[in-house]
Amino acid sequence: MHRMKQQTSQIRWEQRLQTPLLSLSLVFAVAYVVQIVTPGAPDWVHKACLAAEWFVWGAFAVDYVVRLALAPAKWLFVRSHPLDLLAVLLPLVQPLRLLRLVSTLLLVGRRARMAPQITLTTYVGGSVAGLMMFGSLAVLQVERNAPDGNIKTLADAVWWSFTTMTTVGYGDLAPTTGLGRLLAVGLMISGIALLGVVTANIAAWFISRFERDDAAERRQTELLEALTVEVRELRSEVARLSGAEAGAAAPEVPEPSSPRS
Repeated sequence: MHRMKQQTSQIRWEQRLQTPLLSLSLVFAVAYVVQIVTPGAPDWVHKACLAAEWFVWGAFAVDYVVRLALAPAKWLFVRSHPLDLLAVLLPLVQPLRLLRLVSTLLLVGRRARMAPQITLTTYVGGSVAGLMMFGSLAVLQVERNAPDGNIKTLADAVWWSFTTMTTVGYGDLAPTTGLGRLLAVGLMISGIALLGVVTANIAAWFISRFERDDAAERRQTELLEALTVEVRELRSEVARLSGAEAGAAAPEVPEPSSPRS
């Protein structure tokens, strides 16, 4: 009973904090984008963005600690949320701080798994777009000042991320640093996985629509067959009743008398 009460408290906490944490993740995203896209901004802008990132990290850290305290099985919770733990243990490490965005996607994804397929596809499609954009920012930050790097602008980084996630790989743009290549590997793996989920859910949606249409057609066919049987029975009953009434209404013909001898 105590374990069930703890589990219920954990679920209530996650539901209550889902929207605030998603809002904070958007704050983190804006702060991260501003620092990468505007390297020549005033110093106070970068300090404000850094403070916002620390605040968001603190919120995620508190959320993880509270969920861990409410979880009925502590070790099972730690093992089942590795990225959440990694995001808390590696605060603001370039570019591993992006793991907090992954944690937010996972937090939303726990609800998306129970959502309809169209909603799930929307969540995953948004995750693909977010991963591509922030992968672009991360590789731009790493490769922009590399001596032999050819990814110097945000447009180049977005093009590289798109070709990498879709595994096209034209080769016109490629990371040259070790960290940039590590980012490329992660983007390839996650891109294949997320795009596969989108494709699978779209296919599943079409299949479910076809199955619903087939089920509706089967129900109509069964209904028509049942109506046909009922009509036949009614016709037989009408024919039987009509024959009985005709027999009852027919006049009696007297038998002819035999001649007397």
